[in-house]
Amino acid sequence: MRRAGRLRVGQRFALVIAVLGLLLTAGIVASARSSMHLSDMRDRLVLRIDPAQLSVLRLQNAYLNQETGVRGFVLAGDPRFRVPFDTGRVEERRAADRLRVLTANDPSLAVAARKLADVTALGQRWQQGFAIPAIEARRTKSRDDDVNVGAGRARFERLRRGLDSLQQELANARSEARMGLDDSARNLDRVLALVAVLLALGGIAAALFIRRGITLPIAALGDEVRRVADGDFQRGVEASGPRDVVALAEDVDSMRARILQELTAVQAVQEDLQRSNAELEQFAYVASHDLQEPLRKVASFTQMLQRRYEGQLDEKADQYIFFAVDGAKRMQELINDLLAFSRVGRVVREQQAVPLQDVLDRALTDLAGAIEESGAIVQIRGTPPTVVVDPGLMALVFQNLVGNAVKFRVDGTAPRVRITITEAAGECEVAIHDNGIGIDDEYADRIFVIFQRLHPKERYGGTGIGLAMCRKIVEYHGGRIWLDTADDEPGTTFRFTVPIAGAAPDADVADVHTPDDHEVPIT
Repeated sequence: MRRAGRLRVGQRFALVIAVLGLLLTAGIVASARSSMHLSDMRDRLVLRIDPAQLSVLRLQNAYLNQETGVRGFVLAGDPRFRVPFDTGRVEERRAADRLRVLTANDPSLAVAARKLADVTALGQRWQQGFAIPAIEARRTKSRDDDVNVGAGRARFERLRRGLDSLQQELANARSEARMGLDDSARNLDRVLALVAVLLALGGIAAALFIRRGITLPIAALGDEVRRVADGDFQRGVEASGPRDVVALAEDVDSMRARILQELTAVQAVQEDLQRSNAELEQFAYVASHDLQEPLRKVASFTQMLQRRYEGQLDEKADQYIFFAVDGAKRMQELINDLLAFSRVGRVVREQQAVPLQDVLDRALTDLAGAIEESGAIVQIRGTPPTVVVDPGLMALVFQNLVGNAVKFRVDGTAPRVRITITEAAGECEVAIHDNGIGIDDEYADRIFVIFQRLHPKERYGGTGIGLAMCRKIVEYHGGRIWLDTADDEPGTTFRFTVPIAGAAPDADVADVHTPDDHEVPIT
């Protein structure tokens, strides 16, 4: 026996699953981290930078509206031109507040936050140093000569440059965020590809591990077992691999050794049986020749005594001579029946495909005298198929069953025997029903035992071997025979099966009762 591995089959499977699980877990963790980084970059771009750029544009428009309103009011003095200035200041505060929220707590937007503070400071200086005083001066004076428009334009130009710088900073931040988003997407793709490759390699490695450590040892064990099953019982069963596979091989080898031991014992018994059969053959020869020869002499001379001295001696002597003649005849019948019973299955004769009708005709011909004497009517229902049997032995079955139906009849009633033939599942089932005295259900098994009789021999003759021989013959042909205790008709019904030659299974038996029913003419 080869050396066993340290791990069992279940442990090896658990190891493979654990390794694959670790690879899968690592891949999931790496993919999740890459996905989270990608999501963070997308959120920064979509939820912070892009709205911040939009807010800068709104802030810029708010300052432009204020500058336009101031310039129009200073030049024309019409109060309607102050409306853009006032609405621009409101929009400026909203846009600035929104930008402070978007740029807060984000290191990548810290520069933008500082520049936003510079812009709002420049805006306040422009408003406080020019816009508001210019509006107030123009409102109190009818001319704009005292308004320093040039100074206001210089201040607003510094504010415009601050806004441009803030826009450029946000544009740079967006470009960096976009590049980071693309990098994260590429990293996620690389991680997923790496996870797929690792899982594929892990699967291949696991398959090779299972094949080498489990499948091949089990297949090798199967080959060893098949060699033993094919008859090589001397070959020891060996295996390698997991411990439980090696343990199984040891158990199988123990079973092989036990089978070999039992086979040796069986072979010894077969040898004894062959010797016993040879002795039985010798006994059968002696019984059929040497034993019957003196018995025939006894029967012959007692019959001669009966014919010559019948009526010359007293009544007791005639009775004794009758008993001697009857006993010799019965002994001859018993010996012949025992020889016939012993030959069934022991003397192998060729089975052949023959029409069952021919077998029936042969049996009924042998029973013609008894049928005619009793006035029996034998009816056959169904079409007898071609069966695979020994014609002589199967004729004995019909001869015994029909003969019993004629013998065990009700006094004063002519026997009626109905033979029904059906086909099913590649078998022919024969039912033989009679209107005789019947058999109690409690004797359904006992009647097939050799020498079992239900009636005294003085009333019904016979040796008690007939039904036992029928069962032996039917079972010799691979069929079965039984007493049909479910039949409620008066009388007795025996059923038995025989194989059909080339018949299709499940043959239709519904129409076997009427068109082919006929009575066998007995002359």
